[in-house]
Amino acid sequence: MKILGVIPARYQSSRLPGKPLADILGKPMIWWVYRAAKKCPLLDDLVIATDDERILKVCEDYGMKAVMTSRDHDTPTARIHEVSCLLEADLYLQIMGDEPLIDPRAFELILPKELPQDPYYVAGVTNIMERPSDVVDFSNQKVVCNKNRDILMISRSPIPYPRGTADFDYEKITGIQLFSKKALDFYAETPKSALEVAEENDLMRFIENGHTVHAVVSPYKTVSVDTPKDIGIVTEILTARGEN
Repeated sequence: MKILGVIPARYQSSRLPGKPLADILGKPMIWWVYRAAKKCPLLDDLVIATDDERILKVCEDYGMKAVMTSRDHDTPTARIHEVSCLLEADLYLQIMGDEPLIDPRAFELILPKELPQDPYYVAGVTNIMERPSDVVDFSNQKVVCNKNRDILMISRSPIPYPRGTADFDYEKITGIQLFSKKALDFYAETPKSALEVAEENDLMRFIENGHTVHAVVSPYKTVSVDTPKDIGIVTEILTARGEN
């Protein structure tokens, strides 16, 4: 079984253009993500999937494996599908390129020891939200699972609604997701679903079409970088760790 880690890294960002190249303690953000992911012993290979020559050049300068992909992709999953057409593997692990504090121990929670029997295998890592403000934040995409830990729904709204009880662990989906080749092909060949468009979450394309998306809770939390303020937060954390 071959597992390929893929870090999607597009240049354009409405709030932080050139985000993968943002300077953090003298290194581009994508370097911090790549360095952390390389520590996972379960990955057979690791590659950055970009759409910009500037990012590709930085990857080459730092000795990071990278491939050019189309600028037309509107989701990370679509970019990973293109990678799956270029590089052969049994499973493709998505590692978001805007999380420089990512902990590779979270990968080990989602990566199976054997090839899953479901040819359309999809899984995602979730984190439990501890603050009420995070639950109502629309940027956090909340998940509801059945007893088998299969996702029933992903929404930017607080779900479930706590009418009967508030004794419930609210979970959000993270940028660590796992796909089989057949699942990626299905994604590329299938039109966007109604709930996917409404919630702007492409995992709903699988769920609405009857495919299982398994969820694994991780205690390892990170900080997504979307603004210059986030870069400051990450810099402070890395400095406190002695990374500077």
